[in-house]
Parts: sequence; structure tokens; C-alpha cells
Amino acid sequence: MGVITTEDCHVLVIGSGGAGIRAALEAAQYGETILIGKTIAGKGGCTVMAEGGYNAVLREADTIVGHLEDTLKGGAYLNDRALADVLVNEAPDRMADLVRMGAVFDAEESCMIAQRPFGGQRFPRTCYAGDRTGHEIVMTLLERLRASEVIIRNEITALELATDGNRVCGAITSTREGEIGAITADAVVLATGGAGQIYDITTNSTAGTGDGYALGYRAGAELIDMEMVQFHPTGAVHPYDARGRLITEAVRGEGGILKNLHGERFMSRYDPERMELSTRDVVARSIATEVLEGRGTERGGVWLDVTHLAPEEIETRLPSMLEQYLAFGVDIRKEPMEVAPTAHHMMGGLRITPNCETSVLGLFACGEVAGGVHGANRLGGNALAETQVFGRRAGETAGRSKEQKNRIDPEQFDSVEEKIAAFGAGEMKPSDCVARMKRAMWDGAGIYRTAAALTATREAILELAASPLAASSGREILDAWTAQNMLLVAGMILDGALMRQESRGAHVRTDCAVRWGVEDSPYGHTRISPSYRGIELAGRIA
Repeated sequence: MGVITTEDCHVLVIGSGGAGIRAALEAAQYGETILIGKTIAGKGGCTVMAEGGYNAVLREADTIVGHLEDTLKGGAYLNDRALADVLVNEAPDRMADLVRMGAVFDAEESCMIAQRPFGGQRFPRTCYAGDRTGHEIVMTLLERLRASEVIIRNEITALELATDGNRVCGAITSTREGEIGAITADAVVLATGGAGQIYDITTNSTAGTGDGYALGYRAGAELIDMEMVQFHPTGAVHPYDARGRLITEAVRGEGGILKNLHGERFMSRYDPERMELSTRDVVARSIATEVLEGRGTERGGVWLDVTHLAPEEIETRLPSMLEQYLAFGVDIRKEPMEVAPTAHHMMGGLRITPNCETSVLGLFACGEVAGGVHGANRLGGNALAETQVFGRRAGETAGRSKEQKNRIDPEQFDSVEEKIAAFGAGEMKPSDCVARMKRAMWDGAGIYRTAAALTATREAILELAASPLAASSGREILDAWTAQNMLLVAGMILDGALMRQESRGAHVRTDCAVRWGVEDSPYGHTRISPSYRGIELAGRIA
């Protein structure tokens, strides 16, 4: 097979969504920067799909302290406090950067950026561009990227991170056709997004396969809180091929009401103070409970109703939702949407410092692939801010790295080629493997969890991981490689869920009798690396 192409640069950024593009722009100020992504820059990740908004303190009546407190409370106090502090303090400046770059957000008559209410926040601090906020941010970043000196390599997949001793020094890559390449670098930034595709129903694009978690793990990095998977309360239920498609929190922020089969506004049973604007974990569990107790629709959902709003308000503030449902044959100005929870966001990920350094030298991480910012549950609007705050920090810190003499050990290429060769003797199609994994994870590691279900699911994942996959063409080889990444990440989610014997944020163990208060739980982060697995318990690793 052999190595077809080799390149060298100062900083290699893997992942071309909102965080990756921002990191590349910053890193390019310090030296040659290459940006690679397995899709086309700006089009494959979740940032461009994000609809709701970007949280930032912009009004005198709002405070940084308030944003921090909301973030920590929403995260069930599992957040890394230093990371959350960076997020809320720098989000306003990064919003200002976007505006200077040319991003257009909705504005009030005073010309100040408009802000809407989002769940779990005491102040309406979510900036927005209709319900296409992520698209506006990414298009703005792409314009700046195209005018920069960043070298863009589209449809290039990172198979493995290359290491030199205890330091990451680049990546071994593949094209869609299966041509193996190598890129050496003084620093590598992972910005590969999340892993929602591990679940049967998800808002994530097909690129959300968790590759960055697997890459970092195999390079020796430590990951935290992988069990913390956020299920967005409102994903589409019908038609079947649209299952899980995001129904933005902006719908509830603009006054949308949740009703069960009987027309009851059921959130009064679960959070009478915040109602539909409770945190996502609470709303998702509330909807799941209504369905489980027989008050859901025939298709297993509930109704999200905006028919009480003025039609022009829906047309102006929720244009994407209106357009999407009209394509489904539903006019949301006149009839409600049918929704149910859907796998959405990973709060866990690679452990990072405030400067986005991982536990491995030369490797940095930002965006959804990094853990700690959101704790046990993410507030809507904090993720888009995270891409810009930590994308900038990761790019700048990586850019300041010292120049090295980078060389990839030939044995690493041999290992990749042996793994690819093994696919030729496999029997299971990657698509069949992934389909079985997705169903198992949805059934056994969803919103409500028990040790018995998690253990059975873990056994199913181990069985799949031991099944040789069949692949011959370049595309099939990449599918098989991705499937193995997904199985590795699924195992980490299950291990973390079994270790955390408490209910906290997005992680609900119905078989744990003890109910700690979130501020006095003895448990800290779950920690997973190639050399150990454990959970912080009263200041030590158990």
C-alpha cells in the first residue's frame, strides 16, 4: 500500500467545523497551518446546523457572575470551574470578533444585538440570527478562512495521531479512495466534534462519529465524563426519515408550549417555575416520562405548539422551523409539531486546561471533543460560544508551540496497514455493525439507565468489537475504521455510566437509591485513558 503523500506544517488542525476553523485562523498567525476534515470545510459538522443561538453577556442588567452561576447550576456542578469561567468571560469578546468579521445577527431598534431567553438561564442572553445562527457563524468564518493562508484539505480522514515518544507529532491520514498519507506538525489541534451517531436517533450530521475521542484515546490522552450524553428534548418524530432532526430550543424560547396527548401543558408537573425553559436534561426526562406513562402520542412523542403566536412572528423568528415542517406537510402556524428526545451533545471528552492542552504533549483540543466546560448538562447557547472561545485559545496556544524535528515512526504506518489488511478477511459489513451498535446504545444507554442494561449493552458492544469487519474499497475501509472508532467510544460511554452510581444532569441511574444533592455529591469526574479507568470520589480516584 505505502504512503502516497506527505506534508509538514507548524500546526495541524483536525476538524473543520466552527471550533476547527477558528483554531486554524488563530494558529496561522504563528506559522504554516493545515486544516483537514473528513467532509468539506464548514459543511459537515454540527456548528453549521446549530439553530438556536450564542450566549454572551451584553446588557448592563446581565452579569458575568450570573452567566457563570447558570452554567454551573445547569451542569449539576460537574463543570471544570476554570473552563466555565473562561467561557463566560470571553464569550462577549468572541461575539464582537464575529461581528467585526461581518456576521449579521438579529438586532433591536437600538442597533444592539437581539437576545432571546433559553432554558436554565435567568436572563435572555442568547444572541441569534433567526434560527440559523450556526450557519451565519460558519459562513462568516469560511469567508475569513478563504482569505487566509491556511491550507485546506477537504475529505481527508485522520486515521491515527502520530507520536514521537510521549509527544504527538502529526497524523496518518486517508483520502476517500483509501490513499494513505502523513502530515507532520509541531502541534495538533483536535476539533472533531461529538458522537451523536453512536445512537439510533440523533440530531448530529453523519460526521458525528466520535473520531476525535478515539484518536485522542489511542494516543494516550485522558478523557472525562464520557457518560454525560445530552438528549435534546425536541427532535422530530415524523416522518420516519426525519427522526431526531433538531427542533431548536428557540421554539420554546419564543414561547412554544409542550403538551401531551390529552392537551395538558405537562411541564407544570416537573418544573412549575421555569416550565418549557427548564434545563434540557429536565425537559428531556419530562417528555420521556410522559411517553413512558402513556400520555404520549401514538408515535412516542408529545406536541410542541406555537399556534398561539402571531404568524408573522413565526415567519420572522423561526423561518427554518416553518420551512422544515412545511416540507413535512405541517404548517406550524396552524398545527403543533410532534417531538421527542434525541441524542444531541457530548458533555464529556478529552480533559483540557484553560489553554486547551490535553494530557499528551503536542495535542490540543477544543469544541465538543473536549470535556469539562459544560459539566453534566449543557445550557443551550453555550456550545456556539464554546467553539469561538476555545477555538481561539487552542489555535493560539498551539501556534506558540516550539518548532520540532518531526518524524513518524515507520512502525506506525505498519500498524495502520496491518489493520486495513485485516478488513479483507472480515465478514460483517460496517453498516450492519453500526446499525446494531446504534440500536443497542439507544435501548441500553439512553435517558434512563440501570446497571443491568448498561452491562448487557457493554457485552453487546464488546461482541461487535470482536467481530472482524469486511472492507475492500477505500470507502469501505474508512467506514470500517469509523465503525471501530464508534465502538471504542460507545464502550467509554458505558464504562463511565457504570462507574457513576448516581443520577446527575444528563446521566440518570434509576437503580441508584441514594440521591445526592448536586452540590454535595462525593463524585467528581469519571476518568478514562488507555492505562486506567476510575471516578473521582472524595478527592481520590476510585
